[in-house]
Amino acid sequence: MELNEPQVETNPYEAMLSRFRVAAEKLNLDEGIYQILVTPDREITIAIPIQMDNGKLRVFKGYRVQHSFARGPAKGGIRYAPDVTLDEMRALAAWMTWKCAVVKLPFGGAKGGIICDPKQLSSNELERITRRYTASLIDILGPDRDVPAPDINTDERVMAWIMDTYSMHVRKTVTGVVTGKPLDLGGSVGRREATGRGCKIVCDRAISRFGMKREMTRVIVQGFGNVGSMAATLLHAAGYNIIGVSDVQGAIINNLGINITRLLAHSKEARTVVGFPDAEPIDGKELLEQPCDILLPAATENQITSHNADRIQAKIICEGANGPTTAQADDILFDKKIFIIPDILANAGGVTVSYFEWVQDRQGYFWNLKTVNERLEEIMVNSFDEVVAYADRHNVNMRIAAYMLAIDRVAFTIRERGIYA
Repeated sequence: MELNEPQVETNPYEAMLSRFRVAAEKLNLDEGIYQILVTPDREITIAIPIQMDNGKLRVFKGYRVQHSFARGPAKGGIRYAPDVTLDEMRALAAWMTWKCAVVKLPFGGAKGGIICDPKQLSSNELERITRRYTASLIDILGPDRDVPAPDINTDERVMAWIMDTYSMHVRKTVTGVVTGKPLDLGGSVGRREATGRGCKIVCDRAISRFGMKREMTRVIVQGFGNVGSMAATLLHAAGYNIIGVSDVQGAIINNLGINITRLLAHSKEARTVVGFPDAEPIDGKELLEQPCDILLPAATENQITSHNADRIQAKIICEGANGPTTAQADDILFDKKIFIIPDILANAGGVTVSYFEWVQDRQGYFWNLKTVNERLEEIMVNSFDEVVAYADRHNVNMRIAAYMLAIDRVAFTIRERGIYA
C-alpha cells in the first residue's frame, strides 16, 4: 500500500532521510559512503512470548535497530508503546548516530522498542517482557557492542532488569551494559535531569546570540514528562518566564508566568498539569501556536507539521523531543526566520551523561554532580557553537548544519577505517 502525503510527512524515517539527503548533497558525499550511512547495520524483529498473570500466553513484538558502529558501540533507548514501528526505530537509531557525532561521543546509534501498552500490564508482566527481550538480544548487547538506555515508558527499573538479565547470562555483573540505571547499580548522578539541563544550556546560548535577557524571555513547554518538567524547572530557576505547559491530558497558560515549583507539586498530586489554579486551560494544539520567545516541544514526534507551522509564533524552537518537527514544517519555519535548535543538538544532554555513566562504570570510579554538570555544560556549549559556526559558514539553517557536521564526522571515520572485505 502506498503512503499518502500526510503519512509520508509524519513517517519519522522519511523525515530523517529528507534532511540527510539535503546535508549529503551540500557535502558532496560520495555515493558509496551515502549508501553506508543510510543503511542500518542491523535490524532485528523479535517475538516475545509471555505468560500473563492470568495464566494465558501472549506474544509481543519487539525491535532493535543498530544503525552504525563506525565511531564505537551502538547507543540508544528502548521504548514501550502501542504505536512502536520499525520505521520509527530506524529513524531514531539514525538520529542517535548523528546526535552522538554532533557532540563528539564515541558511539553509533541504535534504538529498540516493544509494541505494548505498559498501562495495561502489571509490573510482573513488564519484567517478564523485558527479560525475555533482553535474553533474545543477548548476543548483540554489551558495553562494547550496544548500550541501551531508557526512553518512552521505560525507566531505571527497566534498565536494572536488563542489566541483571545480561549479567546472569554472562555470569558476572556488567553495569556498563545499560545507562540510566539506579545509582546503587552503577548509575550516574545528574543523568535523570541531563536532557532537560542540556536544553537549558542551549537556550542560554541561543538567547545570548540574539541579545535576549532571561527574565524577558517567554517560554512554552510542550510535554511535562522527565524532559519537559526538568527543562521547565531549570529554566524557571534561571529566571526565564514559563507562560505555558502541556501534557497528554491538556494544557495551561498564564502570560504573567507560571510558578513551576507549585506546578510540579500540583502535577505530582493530580498526575496532570490540568486544573492548576494559577493558570487558564487551553487546548494543547493551540498552546503551540501562542506568541512566545522559546517553544520547547518535549513530547513526541510530529508535533509541528505543514498544517500548523505557519501559525507558530515563537522566535526560537528548542527541540527537547526527538523529531517533533517534520521536514515540510522546517521549510515554513525557516521562511518565518524562526531559529531552530534541532533535536540532535538540543536534547543531546541525555546521551552525553549516559556516556559519562558508561565511562564511570568501566572505570569503577564515580564523579560528583558538580563534575558531571560542568562536563555536560562544556560539551553542550562547544557543540552549540560548532553548529552555529557551521551554519554561518555554509549558509544553512541549524538543522542542516547539525546534520552536515554529524555526517561529515561519521563519514570521515568510515574513510579512515576503510572497508573490511
